[in-house]
Amino acid sequence: MVRFMEGSVYFAVGRRKEAAAAVRIKPGTGQIVINGKPAGNYLARPTLLMQVEQPLKLTETLGTVDITANCKGGGLSGQAGALRLGIARALIGMNPDLRAILKAAGLLTRDPRMVERKKYGQPGARKQFQFSKR
Repeated sequence: MVRFMEGSVYFAVGRRKEAAAAVRIKPGTGQIVINGKPAGNYLARPTLLMQVEQPLKLTETLGTVDITANCKGGGLSGQAGALRLGIARALIGMNPDLRAILKAAGLLTRDPRMVERKKYGQPGARKQFQFSKR
């Protein structure tokens, strides 16, 4: 759900694995701040930064909007995925014409994959102890 806030600020939420990201977008100079830190410092790997910037590059809005996000839960990879979804949703709130581009790239679909639970009598979710016939 995208909400419009006062002063042309757009708000959206993205989720991935156990992570959730609350994203605010407003017209600006292209700053991306995550939990009070610049995105380059917060996301340790360059691939995660590329993932976060993907919706902006596709819609050619990189450098024209300021993004402020609060992430919690999960790890860096899950948070990057949550940010990507949140940014894509907020961009649609800002300009509904961008929906077709983001939808075609698959950026508006929440990734449903979660960690499979560990089963009793096994060391992990799928791995089993070595079978002994005798």
